[in-house]
Amino acid sequence: MPVNRNALLRYRTIDQCLQNRRRKWSLEDLITACSDALYEYQGIDTGVSRRSIQADLEMMRSNKLGYEAPIVVVDRKYYTYADKDYSITNSPLNQQDMQVLNEVSHLLSQFKGFSHFADLNEMLSKLEDKIYAQEMQTQPLIDFEKNDDLKGLEYIEVIRKAIVARQTLGITYQSFKAKKANELNFSPYLLKEYRNRWFVIGVVQGSNALLYNLALDRIQSISEGSAEYQENNIDDFANFYHNVIGVSKYPHQKDTEVIFWSDQDNAPYMMTKPLHRSQRLIREEKDGKVFSIQVVLNFELERELLGFGAKVKVLSPEVLVLQMKEHLKNMMGHYEMID
Repeated sequence: MPVNRNALLRYRTIDQCLQNRRRKWSLEDLITACSDALYEYQGIDTGVSRRSIQADLEMMRSNKLGYEAPIVVVDRKYYTYADKDYSITNSPLNQQDMQVLNEVSHLLSQFKGFSHFADLNEMLSKLEDKIYAQEMQTQPLIDFEKNDDLKGLEYIEVIRKAIVARQTLGITYQSFKAKKANELNFSPYLLKEYRNRWFVIGVVQGSNALLYNLALDRIQSISEGSAEYQENNIDDFANFYHNVIGVSKYPHQKDTEVIFWSDQDNAPYMMTKPLHRSQRLIREEKDGKVFSIQVVLNFELERELLGFGAKVKVLSPEVLVLQMKEHLKNMMGHYEMID
C-alpha cells in the first residue's frame, strides 16, 4: 500500500522516540515529537492529531508495512518497544519495497559509464547488493565502510534545505575542547564528508566572516536562526577543497608542495592509493620512492602522514618537518616510562 512522506516521517519519529528508553513516552509526547518533526522537515505548522498518531501506532504494529513493531503500553500510559533492540529501520524489506528498489536500481544502472554520474556507482553497488542479499536470503557480498553509531546524520537534510534557502541556523554546538556548548547563528554554505564524518562549512555571525567547519556529531540542536544570512563570498566554492586533505582550510590559504619519502614496502600502496589527487612520483631511490603533493598545511595532513609511522618521512617544507618532529618527540615521551 502506498505511504505518503509525512506518514513515513511520523513512523520514523515514533521509532526514534521508542528506541530512547531513557525517558517515558506518553501519547501526548509522541504527538509533540511528530509535530516538531513535520515542522522541522516539511514546514507544516498545523500539528498532528491524536487520531493520526494512534493510527500510526496501529499501522506500525501491523504487518501491512512489514514492521510488526512490538509496541507495548506500560503503566497504561507510556509507549515503548518490548524488544529494546527493535527498530523499524532493521525490518526486512517487503515485496513492494523490493519492487521499488528494483525499479530504482534499473533506472540508475542506465547512467553507468557516464562521467557526470561517476559518483552514482558506489550508491548503485550498495543498492544492488542490498537487493541481491534480500532476494536470495544471503549475507551481503560487499562490505562498505560505515559507522552505525555516527551521530548528527539527522541534521543533514535540515542543513541542506537551509543552504538552498540561504537561511541562518541557530546551532547549539560543543566542540571536544569546549567545556560547555555555545549558541551560534550560523550561515551554512556546504556539507562535506571526510572519513565517514560529516561537517557543515559556513560563517558564524560576528566572526568577521571567518570560515568555520562544524562536525555534525558535535551539534546538540538546530533551530531557525535569528540573524540575517551572510552570503558566501568565495567565488568558486565547489573547488575550494581541491587542494585540501580533510576539511580544515581558511579562505585565501595557499597550498604548498609537500615532499615525502616512502619505504619500498609502503611505496606500492602510495602508488595505488595516493594521499591526494595532486600526488606525483618525483624519483626512485634504492630504499624507497619520493613523492610530492600540492596541499594546504593542516591538522588532517599531519595526522595522515603520522599514520604511516616509520614508513614515511617528510622531507619538506621545513615548517612541516619541524611539526612532525614535535609530534614524534611528544609521542616518544608517552613511552619513556615503559620498559
